[in-house]
Amino acid sequence: MTQLETYITEHEERFLDELKGWLRIPSISTLPEHAGDVRAAAEYAARDLQSIGFDKVEVIATQGHPLVYGEWLNAPGKPTVLIYGHYDVQPVDPVELWDTPPFEPTIRNGNIYCRGACDDKGQTMLVFKALESLMAVDGKLPVNVKVLIEGEEEAGGESIEHYVRTTPEPLGCDAAFICDTHMPGPETPALITGLRGIIYTEVEVQGARRDLHSGTYGGIAPNPLHALAIIISKLKDEQGHIHIPGLYDKLRLAAQVERDFWENDPLNFAEALREEMGVSQLVGEAEHPPLERISARPTLEVHGIAGGFIGDGAKTVIPAVAKAKISLRLPPDLISKEIFPLFEKAVHDAAPEGVKVTVQNLHGGEGLVVDLDNPAMVAATQALKETYGKEPIYLREGGSIPVAALFNEILHVPVVLMGFGLPDDNLHAPNEKYSLAQFYRGIRTVARFLQNLA
Repeated sequence: MTQLETYITEHEERFLDELKGWLRIPSISTLPEHAGDVRAAAEYAARDLQSIGFDKVEVIATQGHPLVYGEWLNAPGKPTVLIYGHYDVQPVDPVELWDTPPFEPTIRNGNIYCRGACDDKGQTMLVFKALESLMAVDGKLPVNVKVLIEGEEEAGGESIEHYVRTTPEPLGCDAAFICDTHMPGPETPALITGLRGIIYTEVEVQGARRDLHSGTYGGIAPNPLHALAIIISKLKDEQGHIHIPGLYDKLRLAAQVERDFWENDPLNFAEALREEMGVSQLVGEAEHPPLERISARPTLEVHGIAGGFIGDGAKTVIPAVAKAKISLRLPPDLISKEIFPLFEKAVHDAAPEGVKVTVQNLHGGEGLVVDLDNPAMVAATQALKETYGKEPIYLREGGSIPVAALFNEILHVPVVLMGFGLPDDNLHAPNEKYSLAQFYRGIRTVARFLQNLA
């Protein structure tokens, strides 16, 4: 470990430079004009795996953006770990809210600011550098390693799902490892024990065949924007309760130890979240503690509404069409393909007369609960303790990583969710950042994890 520590310390600056090179590639998977950039980011990852010394590295074409696969299988008798990450990033709008250009990595106050710095290029790169360090110091890895990196995580992940479901044999392993999660604070290591699933939808409301003048038609014409407001208000009330019949029917009670942690909140997460968001109070189902609401309860959120006139000045138009992007986060008991029809029916039932409503399921994924006693989780727990000097806490993550449930379902292996993001890293928002201290600590922790697993 002394040699490994020396190697990491001596190469920290180069590690950062190589991360910067990856971050400069605007690999926005949801925007077609960036398809070439997404491909370039995949090739960057492939070159890095080749330089580490992986025996087999390939960029796999898909119907969408490419996958990157690499393997090093020269540790007979040792476990095989499948490592996942993603190289695509979110759009940067509104760009005017960025303090520095979103694809020019900038160091300020011990953080690197750039789109993708934390989600997920920074976290994937720290895993690569842990592998490089182990290979450079020992001439080998302590375990067999397969790497599968995708470029559509921010766009629904259809290509990797198709690949895993149709080509599971090459991915056979003893455990999967995903470094795309967070910790409550820089000195509070954590492992994620559960994830929520998701359905992401678009609701379209059609009124008249064309936009109408409100002076001429107001009072008799259906207004799709108003109809959307009615629908949304019926789907979720002011207290945060979701009114979709059947949604809560299969929701199981969490273990008592989790419920006690949520209720007692010994690390005062709720107050920290309030301060981090800059809001006067937390909202939602008051009968459930805040930590439960953000991690283990179903949620319904509206992400955007479009329709009508939104330019400067005035235009008295009744729009013909309005759309809303709406998602539900689903605890592991709730299956996305079972919940979407319930949501679709609730939308139609809530719609006022005189409009036509269509609901499209843009993408979905399942939740996951992790067994704490499997050897991979034990190895990860010990690695965090060795690096941070304290036992990690176990948390459910309110977000969704559909590939985690996919690995569990298809490969039948435990999934280790160990990430090093922080609550204020501005994921999906302007001025996304990543702590350099966390980046370097993450390298050391992942190296220890692989050694412990061996």
